[in-house]
Amino acid sequence: MDHLHAYWRMEYIEAPRQKSGGNPFTSLPALGDDATALIIHRSRLSYLVLNRYPYNPGHLLAVPFRAATDLVQLDAAERADLMDEIIFGKEVLRAAVKPDAFNLGFNLGTAAGGSIPHLHAHIVPRWSGDTNFMPVIGQTRVLPQSLAAMYQRLHAVAVSLQPKA
Repeated sequence: MDHLHAYWRMEYIEAPRQKSGGNPFTSLPALGDDATALIIHRSRLSYLVLNRYPYNPGHLLAVPFRAATDLVQLDAAERADLMDEIIFGKEVLRAAVKPDAFNLGFNLGTAAGGSIPHLHAHIVPRWSGDTNFMPVIGQTRVLPQSLAAMYQRLHAVAVSLQPKA
């Protein structure tokens, strides 16, 4: 193969960069349009958002609404809510895309990702045999569904799983 195409990268390359000190994780919920922000669920103190540059299809981030760089900066209610949001995200993914397993992990602090002082948790669905040569040799990830289509799929499941008040 002579060429590998990753058309989605141009969106990343051309995207306006956050002003110094800006934090997209606190500005996303303020957009007022969850579909544009790719927020699939909001709880009282945190939210679930599709990762714009996912490792696997359906890769979610659980993010507290209040800016913090470490778990110790969250109060007990925020920590509990964030953990509940992680569990809810896992259940949404289980129902929507039926993974065989999950990778869960936290980014804590500026150097942990994106040079932005923040914290968030990754919820990455995994399937048996989902690793292939593309990320290693081609430095390209192959995603079988667009972010917009995945958003619609996960948001619909999140709404259906939301406890009725």
